[in-house]
Amino acid sequence: MSKLNSWYEEQQSAYLYQELARVEKRQPHQGLFEALAKAALEQSEIWAQQIVRDTGQAPPAFNPGLRARVVVLLMRTVGPRAIRPVLAAMKVRGISIYSGQHARPGHAMPKTVEDFGHRHRGAETGGNLRAAVFGVSDGLVSNASLIMGVAGAAAEPRTLLVAGVAGLLAGALSMAAGEYVSVRSQRELFEYQIGLEREELEEYPEEEAEELALIYNARGIPLDQAREVATKLMEDKEHALDTLAREELGLNPSELGSPWGAAGSSFTAFALGAAVPLVPFVAGIPDVRVSATLTLGCLFLIGASLSLFTGRSALLSGLRMALIGAAAGAVTYGIGHALGVAI
Repeated sequence: MSKLNSWYEEQQSAYLYQELARVEKRQPHQGLFEALAKAALEQSEIWAQQIVRDTGQAPPAFNPGLRARVVVLLMRTVGPRAIRPVLAAMKVRGISIYSGQHARPGHAMPKTVEDFGHRHRGAETGGNLRAAVFGVSDGLVSNASLIMGVAGAAAEPRTLLVAGVAGLLAGALSMAAGEYVSVRSQRELFEYQIGLEREELEEYPEEEAEELALIYNARGIPLDQAREVATKLMEDKEHALDTLAREELGLNPSELGSPWGAAGSSFTAFALGAAVPLVPFVAGIPDVRVSATLTLGCLFLIGASLSLFTGRSALLSGLRMALIGAAAGAVTYGIGHALGVAI
């Protein structure tokens, strides 16, 4: 990135921080963004001095672009918390204070470098399993509902099988494509932001350490202690980059994953669920009632398994999932029947 672009990025960050401070009336949030705005202006001045030294000309007057103005409008309309991903993409630091990780009774704030690193480990335990369960459930309900809708129109078994296979492929490919784009976008955001952080860490490490200390201070740590921890973290550049991504930008590198891996997992989970309603037709039992019964049984098991994540009764969770699936199937069957009669 050129020095002029770096200057502009810092000016834009200062502009957004100033607007955040105007929107955010609570303390220490408002104070944090005011301090970050001041720090961004100081860092932009460092770049401006280098530009003058290299070219003999000062940078032009800063004028916020359309994107920054739209972000400010959203910020004022729905609040900063609702647009955290947008703020992260705009290189706004300190938004991790909106992640719900503030100090609270019974939850001590970390006080050492090791505590800060350890706090993030295992935060997403079970997340992949939960996503797989929901992927299978989605495939079950959507494809079973498709088959029931076509069956309501009095279609013959062969048509139901073709419709079910088409629904399986369409749904699984759609899920895979969506997951690929989502994870790829997350990775591109992280790679762009971490590149900027690496440049700034090389250019002004003391200022970066101070920004990190301000964020920790806003989250309940005494400023002197926060500065000590931030300075210690900056001694290891890679550890510092990881911490800056988490604490300043609210990005978690360990959650990014592989776009292709995420796409493959989504495709597989959806396809497994969507295949269940087709089993009777493939097995030579072309009866929609058998397909519906098998689907409801699997939905009950999935609902019961979700109780592992919710702590609720397995029986009630299973029945709820089965009833939701039954309702979806009944509605699509009714619509299909009405269309079949009308056509």
